[in-house]
Amino acid sequence: MIRLAVPNKGRLQEPTLRLLRDSGLVFEATERALSVPVRNVDMELLFVRTEDVPELVSDGAADLGVTGIDLLVERGNGLTTLVELGYGYCRLMAAVPTASEMESLADLGGRRVATAHPRAAAAALAEKGINASIVPLRGSVEVATKIGVADAIVDLVSSGSTLRVNGLRSIGTLLESQAVLVGRDGERDKPPIRQVTTAFRAVIGARQKRYLLLNAPADQAGALEELIPGLEAPTVMPLAEEGWVAIHSVVNSEDLWQLLPRLEEAGGRGILVLPIEQLIA
Repeated sequence: MIRLAVPNKGRLQEPTLRLLRDSGLVFEATERALSVPVRNVDMELLFVRTEDVPELVSDGAADLGVTGIDLLVERGNGLTTLVELGYGYCRLMAAVPTASEMESLADLGGRRVATAHPRAAAAALAEKGINASIVPLRGSVEVATKIGVADAIVDLVSSGSTLRVNGLRSIGTLLESQAVLVGRDGERDKPPIRQVTTAFRAVIGARQKRYLLLNAPADQAGALEELIPGLEAPTVMPLAEEGWVAIHSVVNSEDLWQLLPRLEEAGGRGILVLPIEQLIA
């Protein structure tokens, strides 16, 4: 049996459960359940705190886990990222009081920096050649500058509204984070691990694509194929009506806004866009 550690609450919980179900896993998650079996796969889901996932995978209590890049950097010794999951985006950002004279990350040299992510912050600052004094804190890091504990803070930020409410402004980003599937170094190619990563990649890849179908005059097929080249090449099939073809292709979902009017202008008719559930490119 393979054990997969997933967040039991917080902003990563719901999108993770949705990813698991979209991957074809069948299970029942209750609010108080610490672990549940997957009905159709020899797998057990462990519901734990997101910050505990790296340690559980490192220690071998779980084979795989879903956590954030920031927590992987902070606590993930001996772990590797297997799949970037495309949700839970945030930034590990340095911030100072609005009235501070500091304007950039370089200004943190020789300053006291409070953070709940001391390892990640220290590593990111050192990589940029900035020698700051890290002040580890837990809880409300935003108050550190107000009570004189630090000159600046480093904290996870999604929208930046919490910084503004607390009279802080950003002076730079140290780390871009998102949810990731993690495993132990050297185990990527084990069949059960590869099966999970392939299923997750298929779902994530499909979310970024759409299946596009349209009819067009045969003499316009070449121009339309250039607009929608697909993964390798579009499928072009003759229709029952003489001089017309059907074109099927896979396109990036983010391109549709500009693509659809161009397809119509090029002679496309009966244009249909469909979601894709899973895709291995």
